[in-house]
Amino acid sequence: METIDKTKELETQSIRKLLWIYAVPAVISQIIASVYNICDRVFLGQYVGALAIAGLSITLPIMNIIHAFGALVGAGSSARMSIVLGRKDNHWAEKILGNSMLLTFFFGFLFVSAGYLFLDNILMMFGASEETIAYARDYMRIVLPGMFLTTLSLNLTNLIRATGYPTKSMLIMVFGAVMNIALDAIFICVFGWGIVGAAWATTISMALSSVFAVWHFVQKSSFIRFKKHAWAPKLYIFRNILAIGISPFSMNIAASLVVALLNRQLIRFGGDLAVGTYGIVNTFASLLVMFVLGVCQGMQPIAGYNYGAGHTHRLKSVYRLTLVVNVLFCTLGILLTCFFPRLLLHAFTTDEELICMGVPAMRFLTVMFPVIGYTITNSQFFQSIDKPWIAIVTSLSRQVLFLIPMIYIVPFFFERWSMDGLTGVWVACTICDVLGAVLAFVLYQTQRKIFRPGYVPPARKPKEHGPDDKK
Repeated sequence: METIDKTKELETQSIRKLLWIYAVPAVISQIIASVYNICDRVFLGQYVGALAIAGLSITLPIMNIIHAFGALVGAGSSARMSIVLGRKDNHWAEKILGNSMLLTFFFGFLFVSAGYLFLDNILMMFGASEETIAYARDYMRIVLPGMFLTTLSLNLTNLIRATGYPTKSMLIMVFGAVMNIALDAIFICVFGWGIVGAAWATTISMALSSVFAVWHFVQKSSFIRFKKHAWAPKLYIFRNILAIGISPFSMNIAASLVVALLNRQLIRFGGDLAVGTYGIVNTFASLLVMFVLGVCQGMQPIAGYNYGAGHTHRLKSVYRLTLVVNVLFCTLGILLTCFFPRLLLHAFTTDEELICMGVPAMRFLTVMFPVIGYTITNSQFFQSIDKPWIAIVTSLSRQVLFLIPMIYIVPFFFERWSMDGLTGVWVACTICDVLGAVLAFVLYQTQRKIFRPGYVPPARKPKEHGPDDKK
């Protein structure tokens, strides 16, 4: 079977066409991922009961942490893959593929071992009670190996996209989501297995997705595939993958921390209803973020390849086009939230008190979404071109550097001025959106040299390759 290098189009096709080809499947994948995450809850809520949902909810922070490690390997390996393919170094790309698999196996062994050894302690730490821990334990005992398969699938679908197959990457994720929904219906509704059925549905669907992802890199038609030399562990490749992947990893971990602190402030000033309000608004905001991240995932192989190839004019074009698309979409989103907040809130709840609290919250939390789109685009762009520390500072500035102190400082002054402390929490979020975008702009200005004609990216290969790495 003929081997075809699908990445050649990344330096020949028009940037607009490429972004469309790569971004649309990535956006669909993001949406599918959200469906994947909620289908277990829907089936359990309808056919098992509230305690089962509560037990499942206890496991979500644990799975988010595992997904963060999946992003650590998947985002880092795909970004490095795109850059070295731009340098026409398939030998090095194969080593990235093999070493990313070794990292996935390492983290997978770590998760499964620690999970089984300390499962009850971990569940209690995340809030399990005597009533819910049985459900959470039954779910996690089956899903833990499935979480390894999740990280494997995330890594390989990212690499499939980076090697020129965005549609295939999407189809593998869609297949997994459809299988999960179908198996949920069979195991929960027909067989009556309850939360155990949900766990098996998730594990089996992820196993099947992983098989298809692995098969792609086994076929002789794939110009980047598993080869014997690629499985030799190389510390410099581990370092390169983790250096880039640390940005999305840190962002996922920080998001969990910030939500926990933010919820405490919301309970303090508005009670449980305020937490519910934030949950609803954040769900809608997450949909906008998924679109932005999907477009950025489509940008990543285009930017990384052309950065590695030294095509600065194409690099600048894809950055600008991605920025315009994301900012325009976010602007459309705030038009909806500012003019039709009640309509959007009614899609999630009929509680009038919750809706009244949600209207100002939705406006404050989304009014600066265009600048959030700018910040996310910058972070993802610098991650794509192997500038991890710029990406890390850009992505974490809003959540850690600004938001954590602001959710305490702003409500304090609002109370001193005899104003509503809860409004102060919403305003703090808005202020941090602006401050994060300002810092992102400053960091971007320090890196503008990468767009200058004739700019040559630093070539790490001679320093990193040992004698045994030569072709």
